[in-house]
Amino acid sequence: YGDMIYGLNKINEMAEGDSDFITSVIGVFLEEVPEDLSSLEAAVEAGDFTQIYQLSHKLKPNVDLLEMESTRVLALEMETMGKNEEDLDGIQARFGRLKQDIDQAVAELRKDFDL
Repeated sequence: YGDMIYGLNKINEMAEGDSDFITSVIGVFLEEVPEDLSSLEAAVEAGDFTQIYQLSHKLKPNVDLLEMESTRVLALEMETMGKNEEDLDGIQARFGRLKQDIDQAVAELRKDFDL
């Protein structure tokens, strides 16, 4: 699976060649996303639909920025389920995949950007 889990086209377009900008966006991602992910994990374990909704919503633009399309879809589905307060089992199943994707992206980004 040599396919990178993330893409930089969107960030590169925004950066217009400014590599410091790219590094700072990646830095923010590496700072915020694991924190939000661990808060989300706690919310999923507690069955806190409001938090599940809010944190999934917050994660969406970050994973979207890095072109993690399947991860964005998982976050969107979790957001909707949290909002409708339904199917905690389905939320838990999606969270497992979401966490795997994000952990992998974070590890690759740290390595690729030496952060």
